[in-house]
Amino acid sequence: MAIKTTLILICESVALFLIVYQDQQPSGFYQRTSFKENTRRKIGAHIFTQLLPLQKRFMEIQERLNTFFQTIPDDVQLVAVSKTKPDELILEAYNSGQRIFGENKVQDLAAKSPRLPNDIQWHFIGHLQRNKVKYIAPFVSMLHGIDSLKLLTEVNKQAAKNNRTIQCLLQFHIAEEETKFGLSLAEAEELINDERFAKLNNVQIAGVMGMATYTNNMEQVRKEFKKLKQHFQYLKDKYFLNNPVFKEISMGMSADYQIAIEEGSTMIRIGTKIFGNRN
Repeated sequence: MAIKTTLILICESVALFLIVYQDQQPSGFYQRTSFKENTRRKIGAHIFTQLLPLQKRFMEIQERLNTFFQTIPDDVQLVAVSKTKPDELILEAYNSGQRIFGENKVQDLAAKSPRLPNDIQWHFIGHLQRNKVKYIAPFVSMLHGIDSLKLLTEVNKQAAKNNRTIQCLLQFHIAEEETKFGLSLAEAEELINDERFAKLNNVQIAGVMGMATYTNNMEQVRKEFKKLKQHFQYLKDKYFLNNPVFKEISMGMSADYQIAIEEGSTMIRIGTKIFGNRN
């Protein structure tokens, strides 16, 4: 209902503009132009027709989000992957109750954040370059892709400058694809055991993240998710046993999130199944 009301108000505003514009014209304007009452109505109807697909998309976002809210376990957080999506679609998801959004490009995230509600929790889910951390450090809620001590040190530096503590996830390479970023278990232990790690007071390691191989073989995907869960449990038991912050397993996207949840995911990253296919 709110969407329909908004569309009607937009159309009425355009019609009012046309009326005011006509009233300001010299005598004889109506005879010399096509701005007559019936034409104005046609324009308004055309505008409304053009906006209907957007209304339909808004309703689809609401319905999809409601399905997730009703079906995923209470201990699983939903990250709405809003990369490439315009503000109006993000706002529709926000108005439907979604609060966590994920972006994978620093430039896009830095531009969107000031334009959208300030209680949105922004997660950066892409590969992060050290020289770009400063642009999102003032507001980002969580970084999903920590894959080196150098990057973590830079995040700590920029967080300190902003008097913040930023939660981070260690990204593991669990897929067979070489293009994926991430640590091995040995590299993660080396990072944690480095004496410099203990001095990073403005970051918190909140868990792990991984991306499965892009494949139709769901058994392979399940095996890779199991591996990430094992990495998480190993690190939890050995290094973070008494640390309540270390609790997140970010794995699972639109094509495989159900398997991810079955294998212990606490955070799923969903784009297509909320916003629809990419344009």
